[in-house]
This record gives sequence, C-alpha cells and structure tokens, in this order.
Amino acid sequence: MAGFQTHITVSTITGIAYGVWGFQCGAPVETCVLAGGLCSVSGMLPDLDSDSGRPVQEMSAFAAAIVPMLMVERFKSFGWPHETMVLAGAAIYAAIRFGVAEVFKRYTVHRGMWHSIPACFTCGILAFLVVGGQDLAIRSFKAGAVSLGFFSHLLLDEIWSLQLRSGKLNVKRSFGTALKFFGGDTWANVSVYAKLAVVALLAVGDPMLMNRFGYEVKFGPHTAQQVFDKALELAGVQKAPPAVGDVTIQR
Repeated sequence: MAGFQTHITVSTITGIAYGVWGFQCGAPVETCVLAGGLCSVSGMLPDLDSDSGRPVQEMSAFAAAIVPMLMVERFKSFGWPHETMVLAGAAIYAAIRFGVAEVFKRYTVHRGMWHSIPACFTCGILAFLVVGGQDLAIRSFKAGAVSLGFFSHLLLDEIWSLQLRSGKLNVKRSFGTALKFFGGDTWANVSVYAKLAVVALLAVGDPMLMNRFGYEVKFGPHTAQQVFDKALELAGVQKAPPAVGDVTIQR
C-alpha cells in the first residue's frame, strides 16, 4: 500500500488543484487556500485505523486545533458570547486530542470499514456541519475538499494493490479493501452506515441549510415532515388539509 509520504503528497497536489479550480469558479482566495489545506490533511484520515500511531497522532493534533476555529461561524449563529465560544472550543479540543486516538485504537482495524466509501461520505458531511455559514456553496466547497482528500487515499491504496511485474499484472490480497461499500464484518457495516445516517439527518436538519430554503426549524423532528412536504410541492401533489388536532409547520 502507499506510504505516508505518498498519500500526503498526492492529497496536497489534489488540494492545490481543487483550490485553483475553486478560485476559477469565483470562490475567495482565502476559502480556496483553506479548502486546499483541508484536502491535503484529509488524505491521511483513512489511516486513523492504522496500527502505527503516527497518523492518529498527526490527525488528532491537527483536528483538535483546527475544528474549533472552523466552528466559529456556527458558534456565532447560536448567539453565544465570546467566553462561551472559548469554553466550547477548549472542550472540543480536549475531546478530539485525547479521545479520538483511543476510540480508533479500541474499535477499528486497519483496512476495515473506516477505509470505505460510506466513511468518506461521513467525513464530508461532518465537515459540512462543522464549517457553518450562510453560503451553501462555500460550505459544500469546503466539505468537498475533505471528501476528495479522503477519497484520494482510498484510490491510492487500490492502485498500490496492483503491481506490474515482468509484463504481468499481479493483484495483491489487499485489492478491494479500500474502495468498498461493505466489508466482511456485519457489525462494522451496520456501525458505519448508522454513523452516515446520523450525520446525514443532522445535515438535513441544519437550521442554516433549512433557512436557505425558506424553512424555520424549531425542533429536530419537524425536519423530516418539512422535507416531505417540500417534495410533494415540487412533485405537484396537492397536500390534504390537516385533520382536527393536527399541527401545521409554519414557513
């Protein structure tokens, strides 16, 4: 499989290209630089399940420092005072810096379901939730950088599983263990898709996202009904009038 230097080099080059593309599309230069950096470091995310401690130490230290800063916009949207933001940032730092390594050490195996497409989607959606902000295009651009960096790692692992020797293509046993949707462990499959479902629901219920489409989100459970009603509206289906006692959702 590809080594640390190869992964970080490829993800960095990919991040630079992604940032240049974003700049050409009209994104602010600061946003493009940040997205490029996120893509670069995300190239090591799949190796959090590595038997070696280096990827976990590097990523947990970086994430602990950068995630609280990325969440400033979200903290502001909560109307929190500065002191509360500082406390929240410190709590997030401690949780990531001292909790992530232990969780991955205990509950993951190398080339397990953390090396998979659903894990890639999960990290991208988490990034979307973390960055916050009213501009969905910018948020999606940053989240896409994380998914792209993660995906570059998976792709490299699959490429390194193929070797050309004496004109013959040899396939290693590790082939197919990175770019996958399901693994051999049922519990691991259930776990990774459950995490993906949770973060997806959080993204759908994100007030900043719903407000962008004209919805006022007061409680989480309303979100599914709002999305369903919007789907009916787009499909041209006439919604039945509410029965006595029903509670309508205001737009």
